[in-house]
Amino acid sequence: MTATLTTALEPSKTTRSGTGGAGPARKRMRSFYPAWFFIPAIALYVVFFAVPTFAGFYFSLTRWTLFDQTFIGFDNFVRFFQDPQLLSGFVHTFEYGFVTSAAKVVLGLALALLLTSPVLGRGYLRAVVFFPVLVSTIGIGITFKALLDPFHGIVNGLLGSVGLPTPGWLTDPNLALWSVAAVDVWKGVGIATLIFIAGIVAIPQEYFEAARVDGASSWSIFRNITLPLSRPAMGTVIILSLIGGLRSFDLIWAMTGGGPGFTSDVIASVIYKQYQAGFYGLSTAGNVVLFVVVTAIMVPVSWLLNRKEADL
Repeated sequence: MTATLTTALEPSKTTRSGTGGAGPARKRMRSFYPAWFFIPAIALYVVFFAVPTFAGFYFSLTRWTLFDQTFIGFDNFVRFFQDPQLLSGFVHTFEYGFVTSAAKVVLGLALALLLTSPVLGRGYLRAVVFFPVLVSTIGIGITFKALLDPFHGIVNGLLGSVGLPTPGWLTDPNLALWSVAAVDVWKGVGIATLIFIAGIVAIPQEYFEAARVDGASSWSIFRNITLPLSRPAMGTVIILSLIGGLRSFDLIWAMTGGGPGFTSDVIASVIYKQYQAGFYGLSTAGNVVLFVVVTAIMVPVSWLLNRKEADL
């Protein structure tokens, strides 16, 4: 009887053993298979980001041309910080970055609220707001440089025709940087609006319906529901717009070239002028400095925004 029972139980043990042996194998196959999808991304990251970044750090310590290089240590950084235009470039960079970022957040949120409400022609208005994002930055810079020309530009022509002052938008030292910043906001607010629209649309409608049933006003709904639950979208907009503002170069260079004088120079344009003068190692050191400055600002900002999102 015991032998018969033992014999009867042996197949089930074998089956369980076989199943148990095949399970980990299949699990390993399932976990290993998706890893192949990371390989193209890792390869692109290494080739187009990691290698150039480390190469930039190395060449910042050299005096180099296309044909030779000489290791000189930190001399490039010493010379970079001795540049007389560096301080004003830093000030202009921070002013430009923070002002354009704040404007994009405020205007993007306002436009998103408008374009998620039952307004007439909502789809068309969304396309109009987003269209400048698709246009070349250099093209926009050249176009607005012509429009804002103090003598032949359409803007001053219209202002003069109605008796209003005709300022030198790009030639007045007090207006040049802010004129470029206004164009930057006009071009970039579309992507901020799109992100805010996605964040607002993702909020469950039950919250708004319950608030309306309780008699909440539009301002109360915005302050207590829309604004807090749009915080992840706001964090994304702040990070993207602030990084773009601190690294901005192409629009400024296309519209003012850093002028008049040095009144609209930012760090990126100072670096480019050093490169134009043939100081390749010096300009590379400036790029490293800009990279470190942007990282030093964005890491705590990102941490603070992510911590606030976690508190929701």
